[in-house]
Amino acid sequence: MRTKLVVGNWKMNGNLDQNQALLNAVVAGTRELQNVKCAVCPPYPYLAEVQRTLENTHILWGAQNVSQFDLGAYTGEVAAEMLLDFSCHYVIVGHSERRSLFGEDNHTVAEKFKKVQDKGLTPILCVGETLAQREIGETERIIEEQLDAVIKLVGVDSLVKSVIAYEPVWAIGTGKTATPSQAQGVHLFIRNKIAKQSETTANSIQILYGGSVKSNNAGELFSMPDIDGGLIGGASLVASDFISICLAAQH
Repeated sequence: MRTKLVVGNWKMNGNLDQNQALLNAVVAGTRELQNVKCAVCPPYPYLAEVQRTLENTHILWGAQNVSQFDLGAYTGEVAAEMLLDFSCHYVIVGHSERRSLFGEDNHTVAEKFKKVQDKGLTPILCVGETLAQREIGETERIIEEQLDAVIKLVGVDSLVKSVIAYEPVWAIGTGKTATPSQAQGVHLFIRNKIAKQSETTANSIQILYGGSVKSNNAGELFSMPDIDGGLIGGASLVASDFISICLAAQH
């Protein structure tokens, strides 16, 4: 039985005071959770605050992105080694906003995935299609290409030490959400694709849904057999909403 995982992606939001109040509320509100892991991924400048607040609690933390390069002359970048200084557990790689706004292609995402794993961190690999791609029936081809780039570089067995997040690009920040059956269909496709090379990996890997998960739809989404939790955007910035989503994952 796979443990559910709920990860809050704060994106480019927050400040020291807001973060402290949010974290304190989430820690208190999820203290009784069973068989659910919760994590938050703040912007880089707040990792020290998050580490200080969450160490010795049940909430994990991670980063929203990382460089594919080792330490060196890469102005403005953040190396995986640096994330270790803040005891990060997870690193999101290949988020659709990184792909669409900052030009990260499948090969770059795969390199970041490898770098994260090489440093002992757990990558959360984001895959997903745009609305235009879905409408012309390209969903499975796009996701297959995104997965294949990673598998080609690191091998399918490396997926055991990772998390996959399916995020339909058309449902991020738009208020639109894939129906539970639509989301389940893609999650099953991902699991079946991995199973063709390794059933053990396919059965153990957590596949999260990441498209406008809210407190009022989380329970139904998380009840699907191949949806193992959520990568939560806007709702992770509101303590009551994020707590409700985390609680929904334990049923």
